[in-house]
Amino acid sequence: MKVRCPWCGDDPLYQAYHDEEWGVPVRDDRRWFEFLLLEGAQAGLSWITVLRKREAYRQAFAGFDPEQLARFDQHKTDQLLANPGIVRNRLKIASAVSNAQAFLAVQEQYGSFNDYIWRWVDGQPIINSFRSLAEVPASTPLSESISKDLKKRGFRFVGPTIVYALMQATGLVNDHLVTCFRWRQLGGN
Repeated sequence: MKVRCPWCGDDPLYQAYHDEEWGVPVRDDRRWFEFLLLEGAQAGLSWITVLRKREAYRQAFAGFDPEQLARFDQHKTDQLLANPGIVRNRLKIASAVSNAQAFLAVQEQYGSFNDYIWRWVDGQPIINSFRSLAEVPASTPLSESISKDLKKRGFRFVGPTIVYALMQATGLVNDHLVTCFRWRQLGGN
């Protein structure tokens, strides 16, 4: 029997996310944008809620294509507000559009969002060695710095806690517990 981080419980969707995605280093800009959008949508909710709506988000938000999403107008945002498959929060939907615009600006400046974000950790994941969930922080000085920089660039719903969750999900940090089978697979030793 696999020992997992306890946060994923026994929900098959949550376990699959934990086993296959969470903490795996992301190097693709489309995936970065997907996680940015979903982490922002998750604010104030449980991740499993957003995970269950992920496919509806993919359809509603142009396959997480920032170029298309950056062009969404008021009519399109009104349609999204009526979509029961996503979190229907006006501020979160508006931030997805403005974040797409900010994302494109970062790509323009750095060549890719991937290059921008990985420079914060010198291109290599930070490997933590936590033994219990109580040790895992909600934010760190690094997530606070990244959050400040993203906000300065026009991103919204990117507070330090959301940014740290993004860092965990996308493999900038390996926060699998040392007892979890994925910790070692993702670079823990």
